[in-house]
This record gives sequence, C-alpha cells and structure tokens, in this order.
Amino acid sequence: MRLETKHTIRYATLLVLSCLLVSTALAQSTRKLLRKGNRFFERGNYREAASYYEKALAKEPANVKVLYPAGVSYLTFDKEKAADYLYRVQKLEPDFDRDLDYWLGRVNLINYHFDTAIEHFQEYQEELPKRYAERHEEVKRLIQNAKNAKQEVANPKDVFVKNLGEAVNTLYSEHSPAISLDDNYLLYTSRSEKATGNQEARDGEYFEDIFETKRTSEGEWDKPSVVAGELNSSVHDASIQLFDNDTKLLMYRSENNGDILVSERGAGGSWGKPRSISDQVNTRDFEADAFITPDGQTLLYSTSHYSKNGDLDIYMVKKDEKGNWGSPISVGETINTPYDDDSPFLARDGSLYFASRGHNSMGGYDIFVAKFDPVANKWTVPENLGAPINTPDEDTYYRLAPDGSYAYLTSYRLGGFGETDIYRINYIRNVNVSGQVLSKADGTSMPEVELVFNGMQANKHPISYRSVSDASLANYKVDLLSGRKYQVQFLKDGKLIGEQEFEVPLVLDEATTLTQNFYVD
Repeated sequence: MRLETKHTIRYATLLVLSCLLVSTALAQSTRKLLRKGNRFFERGNYREAASYYEKALAKEPANVKVLYPAGVSYLTFDKEKAADYLYRVQKLEPDFDRDLDYWLGRVNLINYHFDTAIEHFQEYQEELPKRYAERHEEVKRLIQNAKNAKQEVANPKDVFVKNLGEAVNTLYSEHSPAISLDDNYLLYTSRSEKATGNQEARDGEYFEDIFETKRTSEGEWDKPSVVAGELNSSVHDASIQLFDNDTKLLMYRSENNGDILVSERGAGGSWGKPRSISDQVNTRDFEADAFITPDGQTLLYSTSHYSKNGDLDIYMVKKDEKGNWGSPISVGETINTPYDDDSPFLARDGSLYFASRGHNSMGGYDIFVAKFDPVANKWTVPENLGAPINTPDEDTYYRLAPDGSYAYLTSYRLGGFGETDIYRINYIRNVNVSGQVLSKADGTSMPEVELVFNGMQANKHPISYRSVSDASLANYKVDLLSGRKYQVQFLKDGKLIGEQEFEVPLVLDEATTLTQNFYVD
C-alpha cells in the first residue's frame, strides 16, 4: 500500500484506546458495540469501527466514550463529521482525555481553521509532560504546518482543480494516475470493492489493483475495469508510469516490503507479467514510487533503505554502457528531509516535482518543485506549489502533461468522494481579446483610445493590462488572464472618458480568442 490514507491517526491510537476501557456503567448492548468498534479501530479499519460506534450512538448519543473514537475514525474519510463529534466531546466533557486538544488541532487543520488549530496545539503542548519528547516535536511540526497553510491559502495560485468524477473516484482510495501520451488512456490504482478477488485488507479497504479507462468522444472517462492479464495479484498492486511510447508500465507491488516492477504490453495490447526493475533499486526495504526519463537512461525512485528512521528519500540510478542500472545516488539533502520524500516526477524542462511531508508543508504530503543548478551542481531550494494544488492534508502523485498545460494529482480534500481521489489540475490561461472601440451615440469608430484592464489575481494582488485602439478602424488587441472580472477604463489624451465592467470566462486551453466591442460615451 503506497499511500497511507490513514495518516491522520497514525499517532496516539493506543492513548486514545487507553481512555476507552469499556466501563461497566454502560448498557450491555452499548458495551458490546463499543468493544467491536475498538477492535476495528486497533486494526486501522476506521470505516468499520465507525459503523459500530454509530450503532452505539443510536442508543446513547451523548456517550463521550463512543463519540471520541468515532470522531478520530472519521478523520480518515469525513472531515466535517470528525469535527462535529470531537467538539461534542469537548462540550459534554472538556477534560475527558488529555489528547483531546491534539485531535481538535488536527481536525481544525484539515478543515482550514488554522488559527484555531494552532490554539489547540499550543494548549496541548502546555499540558503535555516533557518526557513525551517525540510528541512535542510532532506538535511543533503541526503548528508550523498550520502557519504554512495559512500563508499559502491566503495567497492562492491561478489554477483550476477538478475532480475526475464518479466514473473514476469512489468512496475508497483512488490514486497514482498513469496517463498515455495522447491523454486518452488512463491507468490508475483503486482500493474499491471492484478490485480483483474482492479481498479486504486489514484496514477495511480492498487490496490495491490497477484499473484502466478510456476517454469517450464526449471527453469524459468511460466505465473503468480492472486491467486483465498479469498486472494484478493477491497483494497490493499500483500503477506508476507509462513510458517508452506507452508500451511499458512502471508499477508497484507490495511483495518484499514493496518493490518497483516493469510490465510490457504485448502485440495484442495485453500487459505481460511484471518483473523487478533491478536489484540495484529493489531492496529488502520499502521502494514506493519511481519515474523513468523518456530516454530510459535515468530512474528516480523513493526508498526507505538508506534512511536512519525509516522515512522515504529520493534516489537516482543511471544505466551504464551495457544497459545495466548503476549504483543508487541520493538526490541530496536539499530535496530529502527527515520526513517522507516521495513520488518524483522530472519534467521536460528539468524541473523535479515531488511530494514531501517536510520542507514548508501545509500538512501531510505537499507537492514541491525544484530545478537543478548546473553551476552549483545541486538542486535549488524546493518551492511549495501552494494552494489550491496543495491542501492541509495528503497531496501526492503529481503527474505533469508533456506540454505542461495540465497535471494530475492524488488528494484527500474537502468535496471529494470519500478518501483520496484523483484530480486534474489546469493552469488558468490568457485569452486573446480583440474588437473595436465605438461611440455609443452613433457607432462610429473611436481611434487612439487607451484601454486599461484592471483585475485581481487569485491571491488578491492587482493585475493590469493596456491596449490602444488603432488610428484607422479603432481596433484593439490584448491578452488577459481569464476567469475574472475587469474594470476597463477608457482614456483619451490622458483623460478618463468612460469605465465599464468586463467579465472574461475561464479558459484552460492555449490560443483561445474572444471578440468584444466596447461602446463609449
């Protein structure tokens, strides 16, 4: 399982359960339901745990011993409900558990209430005994995540993030899109009930399988199906990257603690039996994700093998003259942090995109980009791609299109279908606007009128564009950032002669044109 979707409750589950010892004061039927829920909670099967907690709450809706683990469970698939339940615990019994402020901090962070999250984390730190040094360090990091998130959300980028929809995404986890060169064939990974064998893993989701779908003539994704042949097994299998003109697939399999494999497409279009990419890459430890360059000579991949504390770092191998993979080399401490660094993707312009829980993350994995400086012989300091690409939760598996006009992303964010979903990211484009400046009174042309278009970027920073109608037919032409309103000022000989509002529709493709005539008094 490459993407740990249960990340929000990796810590302190034992402390949660320690305060949930089933009391004899509870009704027998409630005790039985709570015990069953707690057993699933211990296994990391939070969805099933929540179902038993809900049955108990139907009998005793104000029972904090049930509301508390239910709220923590919902963090993994229903953020709003998690907040509701945890705040009900605080209202009913503020001193119920010393970790309550910790969980309230986490639920506020992922629900974009950053100042409130910081307050809860700080209150928790003040009460937490000093002997819990690791927890103190974690909470310090979470406070910084909240500060980073507040900064990024206040300064969003001009991008459009769209869920791929219910044809692909389900209540379960979908992730790791692998896109064909023509963008009409999609391989991706799902843990839904449609997976091969219908076999549940310990955490209640189904074992990962690789699915495929094709784009219809209307531009939507067709009904997906599990990839036939030998790609999928009885363990976790996940897509990574199509390469070599879409004839080969990099993939992940959870055998041997997690390895990177390669499958080749046969003449009939079916995928062959996957094989290990190389013993130089795969080890006894966790290899999670990879990217191979178009020439097939360089592989970037994430591994825990060389880490002191078991986190993922990004390494690189190159082929020698005989076509064999050489020794792994770290991409360096500028990229790799003491936290997980994963999901490398090298764009055609040399930019390295990757996911990291370190650097200035907003919380969980964020997508970062860095460029290689040939003079300094090292990577530049990674830049957070910011909101709305990144969220305070998990954002990973960023796959940029060859022309850089769009990307795909895996994310657990508000408004999704359940757990992680696959999204498409489009960078908002300029539109070429042209037309004439005409007199409102009689429709005659008005040459040499200056047009000033004043608008706002997504981060509320002002933008301004200028054009002048020509001397013959009063034609003007200007490139405007799409998807916003502009206040257009008309000036003649430096004097304001008119002002109008002009709304430019959202444009996601290059070379879009728009005709607009302006009539001025």
